Amino acid sequence: MREEIESFLNYLAVEKGFSGNTVEAYRNDLEQLAQFAQGELNRQGRMPSWANFSREEMLSYMLNLKERNYAPTTIARKVAAARSFFGFLKAEGLIRADPTENMSSPSVGKQLPKPISIGEVRRLLEQPTKLNTLEAKRDKAMLELLYASGMRISELVSLNLEDVNTEEGFVRCFGKGHKERLVPIHDQAARAVKEYIEETRPKLAHHKDEVALFLNPRGERLTRQGFWQKLKEYARSAGLAGKISPHTLRHSFATHMLSGGADLRAVQELLGHANISTTQVYTHLTSEHVRRTYEKSHPRAK
Repeated sequence: MREEIESFLNYLAVEKGFSGNTVEAYRNDLEQLAQFAQGELNRQGRMPSWANFSREEMLSYMLNLKERNYAPTTIARKVAAARSFFGFLKAEGLIRADPTENMSSPSVGKQLPKPISIGEVRRLLEQPTKLNTLEAKRDKAMLELLYASGMRISELVSLNLEDVNTEEGFVRCFGKGHKERLVPIHDQAARAVKEYIEETRPKLAHHKDEVALFLNPRGERLTRQGFWQKLKEYARSAGLAGKISPHTLRHSFATHMLSGGADLRAVQELLGHANISTTQVYTHLTSEHVRRTYEKSHPRAK
């Protein structure tokens, strides 16, 4: 059960860009949940696993916290951590049912994403070109593709060779719940990926039957952690330390698309959001564009 927790914490740190302190807070709450779950399931004579942890056990856990005189705000935080964790497990296909589904919990304000400017994106994408290495050429293709498509980092590293069509200019990726979507990519990103596939990847590949698109020096699929480390190095060299996470380019892609006049529904489809409300968070970041459009278009604003 600890293995699933570690996978979730890695997801929070690498893909969501959460701070070390926040990840540790999740760790403490989830390890307490795991300890309770193991004890409860053992007592019932059932194998300790998250798949066997039901809504009934979750309610028992909440009652246990209350009986131990935890403050309501602390209980709410621990339940929120559990909801996020079980949501992750279900999205990854590790459990069939979420024991916290439809369970009341306090409303948590959604933090607005923090994109970087177009100039800062350009500066970041230029960093790998300063290094004449196989990894740098791979990283250039990855960064170009990430910003061109708005993919999640997990989707990027999961790509196989067959998922990219550089001639037609699109990439096929699988999002949460293994939902497939096709995302167009611009010519510059397509060229970078094509160059990587034709010139760089053959030098990284150790086995001709390897299907992964992006490889590490051992010829294996590059991991989220591996890419995150490289991204931090490029951010530092671009003067963007502390402003970048793997999710930053996804946020920036969405914000820049909307600022450029893209339709909200189109951006929703490109990002793979199930609900338009998830995409609408980005509209708060484009108010300046809306103001300029209004003043330019409204007949009484001239």
